[in-house]
Amino acid sequence: MPTIHDVAKRAGVAPITVSRVINNSGYVSKETRQRVEAAIAELEYVPNVIARSLRSKRTNTLALVLTDITNPFFTVIARGVEDTASQAGMTVIYCNTDESEIEEEKYLQLLLQKQVDGILLVPACSVSKSVNLIQEQGTPVVVLDRKIPGIEVDSVRGDSEGGAYQLIYLLLELGHTHIAALSGPADVSTAEDRVSGYRRALEEAGSSDNELVYFGAFTQASGFEMAQKALSQSPRPTALFAANNFIAYGALKALREAGLDVPAAISLVAFDDLPEGLVANPFLTVAAQPAYEMGQMATQLLLKRLRSEDQQPCQEIILPTELIIRSSSGPLERQTEVFDF
Repeated sequence: MPTIHDVAKRAGVAPITVSRVINNSGYVSKETRQRVEAAIAELEYVPNVIARSLRSKRTNTLALVLTDITNPFFTVIARGVEDTASQAGMTVIYCNTDESEIEEEKYLQLLLQKQVDGILLVPACSVSKSVNLIQEQGTPVVVLDRKIPGIEVDSVRGDSEGGAYQLIYLLLELGHTHIAALSGPADVSTAEDRVSGYRRALEEAGSSDNELVYFGAFTQASGFEMAQKALSQSPRPTALFAANNFIAYGALKALREAGLDVPAAISLVAFDDLPEGLVANPFLTVAAQPAYEMGQMATQLLLKRLRSEDQQPCQEIILPTELIIRSSSGPLERQTEVFDF
């Protein structure tokens, strides 16, 4: 059965333009309207009744669906989204899924019923179900922070693979070869990409035999548990790589409970920065993402889709990370003797 996305592709316009023609709302040129109507006839497309009612008018409202609104990284993204939306006269609705696909689907159904004009989505996993649901309703969507393979959708994210590579390369330069990676869920693209960067650095250094990867959740509790597992290995890793700031915070707690000073006894590096004051000592060496700019650019991209009549190729924007070297990473020769656990 053809979808509104198929009609848009056949007519060479954006899905929102097809929705305007179906609902007879908003400006659409005569020529474009004729192309859309011809595509509908050729494909024998039957408009979704719910979609027609949803897209009957603008609400000047955008939605931002986050996986963990308590994470400072997403808080800064939200600020970038809200500032940019406000300048355009739009308001923002926030939803928090707690990395749950069930919660994500529930919120998306609600947002579509609320007739939001566009959705900024941090997906709970790397499958296309949620994005397909949004696109089927003719609602513009931009994916944030993560990628979803096999689907055409606008996206803005940081260079997870490159940032992780930089951190591991730094540790290797400091003499570390036995480095444990504490990652997020294996089915989330950011976790996959950061482990990929970790592995690439080890392979280039000829240390892939020392690979030690743990998959968990992007939470402090999971970071604590994964760090404990890593510390139980013999020989114990001389450095830990945390795949996000919350994992790093949990790992730091485990290290302190084990009586291990950072970096005197073990080095710790992390993806994403932590606000000053949350962890005052030591300051973490991190690969920092431009979170505010990420939210800003994603919102600008979404607004451009809302204003565009003709279909443009989907954009994939990957922003570079910044390596910030602080005191949590130190040379191997400075570490104290390895403790047995």
